[in-house]
Amino acid sequence: MKIAVRYYTKTGHTRKVAEAIAEAVGVKALPISEPLTEPADVLFLGNSYYAFTIDPEVRNYVASLSPDMVGCIVNFGTAAMMNSTYKKVKAVADKAGVKMDEREFHCKGEFKGINKGRPDDNDLKAAAEFARKIVQ
Repeated sequence: MKIAVRYYTKTGHTRKVAEAIAEAVGVKALPISEPLTEPADVLFLGNSYYAFTIDPEVRNYVASLSPDMVGCIVNFGTAAMMNSTYKKVKAVADKAGVKMDEREFHCKGEFKGINKGRPDDNDLKAAAEFARKIVQ
């Protein structure tokens, strides 16, 4: 099984989760600015809410994917107040014809003192365990 991890972050929180996931599945976490160079059966895609939606860069990245390059997207992310970005990412993935796994990982991220210290070690351990379950 070929696995890739890509992420978009403005604060670094989603990068931390991406790195925990990547380490757990034996690949390198890269920003979405790094295109896939070979097909991936599973693409772990990290993102967050910015102004109540996913960032246009994430939207454009997902729109650029194709079913011959990505078997399925597994969504993960961090956010201080909002929860899942799944529906936003899935709407774009559906238009691109790329499947989304129903499972996803989300944890809180620190923002202006809210959720101080998050994601923390427990969040990163949970992300790693989540990733291992996806690929076993």
